[in-house]
Parts: sequence; C-alpha cells; structure tokens
Amino acid sequence: MSDSAKKGLRNIIFLGMVSFFADISSEMAYPIIPLYLVSAFGATPFLVGVIEGIAESIASLLRVFSGYISDKYNRKKPLAFFGYFTGLLYKLMLIFAGSWSGVLGARIIDRFGKGIRTAPRDVMVSDNAEASQMGRAFGIHKALDMTGSAIGILLAFLLVRGVGAGSYKVVFAWSMIPVALSLAMFAFIRDRGRKRPVMKREHFWKNIKQLDGSLKLYLAIAFTFTLGNSSNAFLLLRANAVGFLNTEVILLYFIYNLVSAALAIPFGKRSDAVGRKRLLVAGYTVFSLVYLGFAFASSKALIIVSFVLYGFYTSLIAGVERAFIAEITPPAVKGTMLGLHSTLVGVALLPASLLAGMLWNAIGAWAPFTFGALMSAAAAILLGVFFRNKPKTA
Repeated sequence: MSDSAKKGLRNIIFLGMVSFFADISSEMAYPIIPLYLVSAFGATPFLVGVIEGIAESIASLLRVFSGYISDKYNRKKPLAFFGYFTGLLYKLMLIFAGSWSGVLGARIIDRFGKGIRTAPRDVMVSDNAEASQMGRAFGIHKALDMTGSAIGILLAFLLVRGVGAGSYKVVFAWSMIPVALSLAMFAFIRDRGRKRPVMKREHFWKNIKQLDGSLKLYLAIAFTFTLGNSSNAFLLLRANAVGFLNTEVILLYFIYNLVSAALAIPFGKRSDAVGRKRLLVAGYTVFSLVYLGFAFASSKALIIVSFVLYGFYTSLIAGVERAFIAEITPPAVKGTMLGLHSTLVGVALLPASLLAGMLWNAIGAWAPFTFGALMSAAAAILLGVFFRNKPKTA
C-alpha cells in the first residue's frame, strides 16, 4: 500500500471514529425517546410521527447547501465539526425539555447538526478512498458508525435497567460524554481534498440542471422509497405493542445495529466487485420483506427475525448508496449531490412519518408497514429495470 493510500485509510478510520463516538451518544438517547414521549407526555403514534417527520425534514433542507458549501469553498472539516458539535446542544435540550414540544425542539437541533455534517463528511470519506475501493471505504465508515450505535443502545439498556424507566434524563446526561470524544477525533483528521479556487454560486444551479438522466432517476427512486420508509420509532413502538418490555425493545434495536455493523464492510467490498446497483436492489427487496414482517407479526419471534433482517437491509444500502452516488456524480459537485440526496430523503420523511402515524391510528398497526413494503418493492423494480449508468469521471 502506497503512503498516500495509508494516509487515506488513516483518515477514513478516524472519520469512522468520529461517527463511532457520535453514534454511541445518539443511540443512547434515540431508542428511548418514543418510549419517553409516550410515558412522560402521553404521546400517540401519530404525534411521534409528527415529531420525527418535522425534525428530519426541516434539518434535511440544509444538507444540500452544506454539501454545496463544501464544494464551493473546499472547507469540509470545519462544517463537519460544527455539525457534530450540535450533539451537545441536543442532549442539553432533552434534559431540560418539559413537554413534547421541547423534545421536538431537541430533535430539530439534532437533525440540524446531521444535516450540516453528513455531506462534507461523506465527501471526505470519498476523497480519501482509492477509486477501486470506494465501497470498502464507505463500508469501513459505516461499520464503525453502526458499532457505535450498537454500543450506545447497549449502554441505554443498562442505564435504563439500572436507574429505572422513569429516569430517562439520566441517560441523556451520560450520553454527552461520547459527543466530546467524537469532537476530539477531529484533531487527527487531515483534509486531503484537492485545492481549488472558490467557485461562483451559479455553479450549483447550473450543475443541478446539467445532471444526466440516470442520476436524476436514482434520486427520484430514493425519494419514492423513502415515502414508505417512516421513522425507526415506529418499529420500536410496534415491538412494544406486540408485547416486548421497554428494556427488551432497546435490546432489539441493539441486535439490528450489531447485524448492520458486522455486515457493512463485507457488503461494501462486494459492491466493489459486482457493482452497487445489484446490492441496492437486494437492499430494497429485503426492506420490503422486513416491513411485511412488522405488518403481520403475531409473535415475538417474527419481530426478532424482522429486526435481524432490518440489519441486513441497512448494511446493504447505507454505505453502498453513498459510494454509488459519489461514483456516478461529477467530482466538482460531489458534495452537492450527496447533500441533495440526503435532503430529498429527509424531506420525504415528513410525509412518510405523518402518513405512517395516520395509517396506524385510522386502520391499524399493519397498515403503515404494508404501505412501506409496497413502496420499497416499487423502488427495487424501478432501479433494477430502468436504471442504466456509467461512472462519471469528469
């Protein structure tokens, strides 16, 4: 391995460690938030959907612009650092929230930070990866990310069991420590993006219009899929409704993240060998089966199997999808396109979560998951049949 490749791998690992610690913090809080909303403030599934949908969508509007700024000024590291820093504010707001609206404000701050950091961080991973090993690079990052998630969930389980389900704010307070460790990792990262002069602002709109049909089609497919992919909070509520205790629900989420972490690198490498499209089609297909499992689960065993398969889906999609977009996008607008993808997905989460909540309340718990399964199957067919591309090199 050349010195340049070694330096690139080192940066990818430290970027992964940033996400590792940040996700420990995030997932210490996330799986207990829907349970906290229901037990402390009497929230319904619809209200949970409103909170998650608004938080995701408002913040996601920033993602395309943070990606554009990282392209325009080539200043990815400071943007990413600021995005992760908001994690501290998020936990403080959770601790002092006195109503569901306070939790909503905290979630907006959290998703705001994610909207700022996602695109520049992904461009940094791409910049440090060898062209033939893009899937491996994003797989390494995703594996560390999901490992942090699994550890965070396990810590949440231990803390909730130790202090009691009514002491959620103790967990929120402890979750601030990993955020500080995440920010410390930035001291070891070197931004290796190519130096270039500041570009004119018109470049953003010009390049959006000039994107080829294949990339536009894929963005449309991702948007379609997300309309049926509501917040993970509904999976946790579904498990709770089937009969799992609050602490057991947290363990189910732990299993999901553990499976995702274990398979992220192998599937990333596999995408380098056989192409991203095949794995993405497989991922959408698995998601459809997962949601059918949640829709018609009548036993705890089927819920457990569904969470395991959900881990398969995440490892098939998350890192591979980012590598796919980085690969088919012109280098000059890579950050913009990664941000645009995140924005479209985030915007779709608002109607997706609202619709899921309404279907659950009006028809039954099976309805939102059946709808999601159908949308995912449609996305798999569209991608498998209609998508054609050649990687962009200019």
